[in-house]
Amino acid sequence: MILAPRDHGGNLEQARATYGGDDWIDLSTGINRVPYPMPAISPAAFAALPTQAAMAALLKAAAVAYGTAAPMMALSGAQAAIQLVPHLRPTSLARVVGPTYNEHAATLRACGWQVEEVRDLHDLIGADIAVVVNPNNPDGRHWTRKALLDLVGDVGLLVVDESFADPMPAQSLVADAGQEGLLVMRSFGKFYGLAGLRLGFALGSAADMARLSDLSGPWPVCGPAIEVATLALQDTAWAKTTTARLTGEAARMDALCGTLGWQSLGGTPLFRLYETPDAPKAQDLLARAHIWSRIFPYSKTWIRLGLPGDEAEWARMVALARG
Repeated sequence: MILAPRDHGGNLEQARATYGGDDWIDLSTGINRVPYPMPAISPAAFAALPTQAAMAALLKAAAVAYGTAAPMMALSGAQAAIQLVPHLRPTSLARVVGPTYNEHAATLRACGWQVEEVRDLHDLIGADIAVVVNPNNPDGRHWTRKALLDLVGDVGLLVVDESFADPMPAQSLVADAGQEGLLVMRSFGKFYGLAGLRLGFALGSAADMARLSDLSGPWPVCGPAIEVATLALQDTAWAKTTTARLTGEAARMDALCGTLGWQSLGGTPLFRLYETPDAPKAQDLLARAHIWSRIFPYSKTWIRLGLPGDEAEWARMVALARG
């Protein structure tokens, strides 16, 4: 059986095929466009299999950066964790708070789960796997730590995807992730702007981490990703400066898009969501300036934008907003 392709951002091939050109600013994802400065990578990181010592150093750096003592494992992106979650419990009923990142429901369905999309937390009660993206993609909706923890025990396994939580640490459940019935995912590539390294983390009970380790195999993360992320996660000054910059630039983007008549619907410091009269027309307007955006098959009016990187990218957005 051939499955229909899932709808995602980052599809610049489509933009180039339709509009031509190579000078694109890709704002169709929530990936930080001012990435962590890439350090020199040792030849051994490429030539040898990752060592247990290197992996242990990475996990220690992640634990300190995230502020947790919960059992944790590294995977090739949060996406890898999403694809393994359906195998943590016997196939049954899953509920996902939506609309949200579509891979959660799609992956569960592909593994034989009955999946229901619900609107809020109380609708998750009774599910064998319950999924919440916090803060949510694409609208930035978020729930308190208490509201989420109150669900543990009312569902079989509560999965909280915190892929966009780095600039919003007060919302994180990583410190609570060691308890049974809770699994938390984190993405490295989005906040650090290095999505190509394919690195993420799962945090949960010792039993669930052992099961994920069995499912993922002996080398779930490549050597260069381990080496770069171990350094980046210890750079607290960079993380603090980046969080402040992203927070300010999110407000800057809201102001610019307001001049186009678009209403802010929320978002995070890594992406913004707007209500427009016509989302495909709004995307076309941006695309003619070679700025690629994200629209959604379930909404005729929503458009999502990541944040530009350097001032040259911001200048193109300013020029478009001024007409």
